[in-house]
Amino acid sequence: MQVKRIKRPISGVLLLDKPLGLSSNQALQRVKRLYSAAKAGHTGSLDPLAAGLLPICLGEATKFSHFLLNADKSYRALIKLGSATSTGDAEGEVLSTAEVNVTPKTLNAAIEQFTGVIQQVPPMYSALKHQGKALYEYARQGVEIERAARTVTIHHITLNAFEQDTLDITVGCSKGTYIRTLAEDIGQALGCGGHLAGLRRLSTAHFKLADAYTIEQLDAMSLQARDACLLAPDAAIQNLPAITLDADSVYYLGRGQQVWQAGMKFHGLLRLYDQAGNFLGLGEATDEGKIAPKRLIVNYQSEDSE
Repeated sequence: MQVKRIKRPISGVLLLDKPLGLSSNQALQRVKRLYSAAKAGHTGSLDPLAAGLLPICLGEATKFSHFLLNADKSYRALIKLGSATSTGDAEGEVLSTAEVNVTPKTLNAAIEQFTGVIQQVPPMYSALKHQGKALYEYARQGVEIERAARTVTIHHITLNAFEQDTLDITVGCSKGTYIRTLAEDIGQALGCGGHLAGLRRLSTAHFKLADAYTIEQLDAMSLQARDACLLAPDAAIQNLPAITLDADSVYYLGRGQQVWQAGMKFHGLLRLYDQAGNFLGLGEATDEGKIAPKRLIVNYQSEDSE
């Protein structure tokens, strides 16, 4: 008889080094099972052909995952010049080939051309939705959907190496940037075409790949050791200012009421803590000098509050 696994109300942020061959959702489900977590979500998809940092939020930390979805990210990418593919990566059918005749001058000019605020047309092989269906589903049926260009920011492109027909670059970029599209655009600018041959995410917001764990490492740990790998639920929002509230304020905040904070000098979203240093959730400073509850964790939320 199969024993049903009991789900745990565990909360925290896991920095996962996602392997090649798994989708982000498959990696998420593996982690969710390892932790017997009742609730989990990832913070930005990586294709099966991409690897690297994938922060996974468990339990109450999922309430703040959108801060990581919207955060800047960095990648190390390999671009194969001289061939364009149907998918923009190594998985697709080769559509065209051309001789690679690239000089340091033309290469630097191409890289500079795509640095800063640029326009990108999302690829057909992406998870963007059109009429409730992912674009890649249309692409697999041979249907091309017109896509509007989007504004993204490439903070920097660093050339690590260039050998024969392969570029090795590091890219720092804003949310919504498609490195696959960047690879195609650089190849087109160089006049020979190109596609993404490899991709590894190095950072998301202030989180680094060097601090991440592999699924194999987690699988080999005891449950206690695995739990110790989790960062606190407020790890995703450390860039926000923090406020410590007195006991009365904590009480009323947990019942959905705004609370007065003397000498308030902050505006916008705030991290809230009680006097023992326990994280309460997110609040927002009002123009009247009060703090309004926005996203409280369950321990500090009364049953009749939203």
